[in-house]
Amino acid sequence: MTIKGRARMDRRTKNLVQRLKKSDIAIIDHDDIDEVAANSLIDIMPQAIINTQPSITGRYHAKGAFKILKAGIPILDAVGDEIFGKVKEGVLLEIKGNEVFWGNRKVAEGNLLTFDDVKEKLEQANINSQVELEHFVENTLEYAKREKDILLGNLDVPVLHTNMLNRHVLIVVRGSSYKEDLRTISSYIQEEKPVLIGVDGGADALLEFGLKPDIIVGDMDSVSDAALKSGAEIVVHAYADKRAPGMERVETMGIKAEIFPMPGTSEDVAMIIAWEYGASLIVAVGTHSNMIDFMEKGRKGMGSTFLVRLKVGSILVDARGVSQLYKQNLQTKYLAQLLIAAMVPIAMVLFISPATKPFFRLIILQLKLLFNY
Repeated sequence: MTIKGRARMDRRTKNLVQRLKKSDIAIIDHDDIDEVAANSLIDIMPQAIINTQPSITGRYHAKGAFKILKAGIPILDAVGDEIFGKVKEGVLLEIKGNEVFWGNRKVAEGNLLTFDDVKEKLEQANINSQVELEHFVENTLEYAKREKDILLGNLDVPVLHTNMLNRHVLIVVRGSSYKEDLRTISSYIQEEKPVLIGVDGGADALLEFGLKPDIIVGDMDSVSDAALKSGAEIVVHAYADKRAPGMERVETMGIKAEIFPMPGTSEDVAMIIAWEYGASLIVAVGTHSNMIDFMEKGRKGMGSTFLVRLKVGSILVDARGVSQLYKQNLQTKYLAQLLIAAMVPIAMVLFISPATKPFFRLIILQLKLLFNY
């Protein structure tokens, strides 16, 4: 197997996909590729993916590599970090089997991942999952002890002008199923007109669907300049000690922002904001809510998320479940029945109308001649 393409490389996959093209070869540094990263790569369909890390380790059920292979994109796995020093952005690379060449010079060698490799790792994950789950639960409880202020309400919530009192609030995270979720609830969004909160790249997900975010929450590492300039209120998620690295980017753009110091994830921050401002219902799109989601994000526990969901659970609806249970696409037989039902009264009106009677008589005569009746 020989594959050629221009090298596009970045240690952060979500940054790489912003400039990656179909004719390129993606060079990433991503162990246990998650579904979000996999989907973003599949959307572009590069010639191949070269990963410095194992794309699936067998530690847990990371399904990103499986999805990429199923989409027909080859993965050259575990080539080592040295490739970032040996290759330059934009040069023409050639993959021959397990080896990578820049011109006549070999720059890397790895393992061409197969479905059998992935299946073996997933079977290994079945064995490891019990141990990983035990560690995850222990860490979650430990974090929950330290982050109990979330549940007790001792938080300095920023002042915002968007009215959320007794309104529905839609929180969008660019998670693995955000596109399907947004399509499924599109009618709900049009009818209810909820307050729209984009969590980092979730703001771009809203813009992608022609929706303007009212509030953007996050550490500002994966949201676009266009989204930040959309006119939404900006809340920068800060560490507990009030350090907010994302604030520098926002200030450089000349945009006003508020800081919200809170442990946990930015989607936790968004839910707390909606709760504290009196939302009657919180609808979550693409959020992380289980062990696999959090392990894919490199987290060892979900203390804050556990506490936040305990607090807001009475008004929280997960759109992921809705999108699985309810599909708006009508079955073909129902569409046919609707069409027939609509055509019957039209046909009756046309048949009894004096203006159309000669037309129908002509059709009947043509049918009789055709079938010699």
